[in-house]
Amino acid sequence: MRRGVYVSAATWAAAAGDERARHLLAAVATLAVLGPGPALSHSSAARFHGLVLPRSVDDDVWLTDPDQWRVGKGYRIAAAALPQEDVVDTGAFPVTGAARTLVDCAREWPLVDAVVALDAALFEERVRRPDLAAAVLRQRHWLGIGRAARAVGLADGRAESPLESQGRLAFLDAGLPPFELQVELHGPRGLVARVDGWYDEAAVAIEFDGRVKYDDPREGRTPAQVAWEEKRREDLIRDLDVRVVRVVASDLPRVERPAGRLRQLLAQPLTGPRPFRVVRRPEPGSDPADEVA
Repeated sequence: MRRGVYVSAATWAAAAGDERARHLLAAVATLAVLGPGPALSHSSAARFHGLVLPRSVDDDVWLTDPDQWRVGKGYRIAAAALPQEDVVDTGAFPVTGAARTLVDCAREWPLVDAVVALDAALFEERVRRPDLAAAVLRQRHWLGIGRAARAVGLADGRAESPLESQGRLAFLDAGLPPFELQVELHGPRGLVARVDGWYDEAAVAIEFDGRVKYDDPREGRTPAQVAWEEKRREDLIRDLDVRVVRVVASDLPRVERPAGRLRQLLAQPLTGPRPFRVVRRPEPGSDPADEVA
């Protein structure tokens, strides 16, 4: 631990196998040495709040203090204002709130990493969009705030996995129009499927297919059962005259294959009667009323 700070062997052993607990233990030790003033922030606060971190994030303890900028062994202090609405008092130490933390990180991280974290926080309702907007406004003159504002604008809490978040940005980078997220398709007998992405005019569904559902299937199913259910589900979607573009992790980040297929399909809008009804889901934490088209 930090010089002059000691913990019991039991406490260290309990934290040794838990990266988050180990980091927070180091953060408490750092704050104990530095004394009052700094608040846990950036990636350290993200760990505290259980937010999604990129693999590239370092192990340094990140802090913010209104009166000092400082870099020490294993820690960094950023000099920035800490308005009361941006800080949570845990009783043991102060930490920036979830919205402030996400905006701080979005000013520093690559855009994709920031959007992945924002999507997950909105989906899990760890943060509300108005709080993010307010945090951006409070930092409007700070370095990197344009990058953070863009990330907040691109974020969507309906994304249910990092693959969906990364794929959505990859399609935008490829020059394709944005799609709607997590749209339900209803046929004559009711709900057929909820698709990850949806282009309404062309009646095209986007499906992001991660390996985890096959490698580690839930509810006691075998990988073969999951693959069969996915095939039957896609057959039912196609029976509604909906075209499907499937995206896997190996397609990223350039999405050349699915993007090429998608361009062809978007150039051919669905005409005539539609044998389905679309039900749109609101973003978590927003108006709970479904929008029906």
